[in-house]
Amino acid sequence: MHRTALDALFAGLVAAAVTFAVTPLSARVAVRFGAVDQPRDRGLSDRPTPLLGGVAIFAGVAVSMSLWLLGGHKEWQAILWGAALITLVGAIDDVVDLPPVVKLAGQVVAVLPPVLNGVRVQNFTLPFIHRVDLGGAGEILTIVGLVAIINVVNLSDGIDGLAAGVCAISAIALSIIAFDLGKGSAGVLAAITAGAAIGFLAHNFHPASVFMGDCGSNLLGYLLGVVSVQGSLKTNALVAVVIPLIVLAVPFLDTTFVVLKRMKYGRPVYEADANHFHHRFSRIGFSQRRTVLYLYAWTACLAGLALAVRFVPYSDNHGHLHAGWTAVMVLLFVLVVLASVYLVYVLEILKFRRFVRTHEPGRTEEEVDEEVRRSLETGEFEAVPRP
Repeated sequence: MHRTALDALFAGLVAAAVTFAVTPLSARVAVRFGAVDQPRDRGLSDRPTPLLGGVAIFAGVAVSMSLWLLGGHKEWQAILWGAALITLVGAIDDVVDLPPVVKLAGQVVAVLPPVLNGVRVQNFTLPFIHRVDLGGAGEILTIVGLVAIINVVNLSDGIDGLAAGVCAISAIALSIIAFDLGKGSAGVLAAITAGAAIGFLAHNFHPASVFMGDCGSNLLGYLLGVVSVQGSLKTNALVAVVIPLIVLAVPFLDTTFVVLKRMKYGRPVYEADANHFHHRFSRIGFSQRRTVLYLYAWTACLAGLALAVRFVPYSDNHGHLHAGWTAVMVLLFVLVVLASVYLVYVLEILKFRRFVRTHEPGRTEEEVDEEVRRSLETGEFEAVPRP
């Protein structure tokens, strides 16, 4: 069935309304089952907060999908089953704190229903390289990609309203692009994802009364991954692979930075710490609201660039560039890159006070690294004003 932008709007509104209404109930259930996040050294919350907000997000998604997307189509039924499974895995983790290997196995199982029912990438098109055929590796690579996006969103969820807002902005951009590529159903799913995230955000923006927990961050990551596959990666568009990477660049950069940091100092990549972007903003004196607004703005800039890549007519269908529009694209790209570099520079230049002593006479790099390692283990950080 052909789906329109009006379908997407109404589906998103229904998802938002259902999620908003169910969230207080999910919070009460969380308290009853002991799924409550306690203040921790690495966290920014200062009071116990119920988890399981992701259950409400799933309720909003399930209602809207049932009304607009199912209709007997096996592929979309499988997507909803996968959403239910990933929410269940996350909810169990919120209650009993699953071992990382078990959690990863649960994520793999959850993405199997959609992948085995057609939600997979068999080939795609890249600029200058053109068509790339994955052959029999398509299913495996799709599973890996979906699980990666799930964990990227999960790892970046650490401050009031961050994951919900970033996912909502990303989903809106992906919805617009999906409709332009003729993938109306994927566009509706993206709108549903955005609506559910916004409905939850009404309860989750600082000061949050409820957290989405792993069940929510896993679900949103799963939905964004499915939308990326259905909405762009399964098309012949030259920008099919590039667009999702641009739209989701902020959580990808955050996760990449944190994982590399943990690897550098010999810590398990799955072990939580206080080195995410939002932690760094906090250490330099940003409030939670200011932090999330900065990260929203960064995400919006990148989403805007992704939309420009799709809609600005900088080339024709034969690869010939239009000088004027190409100049516009280059300017937009430079502005977004400069904004991104500036933010990363600000976050990276603010070191622990110990780092200031790096250049003191007689101090070797190994000695500084050892002090950094101890700082990471103890959580004793001191922000240094930027010169």
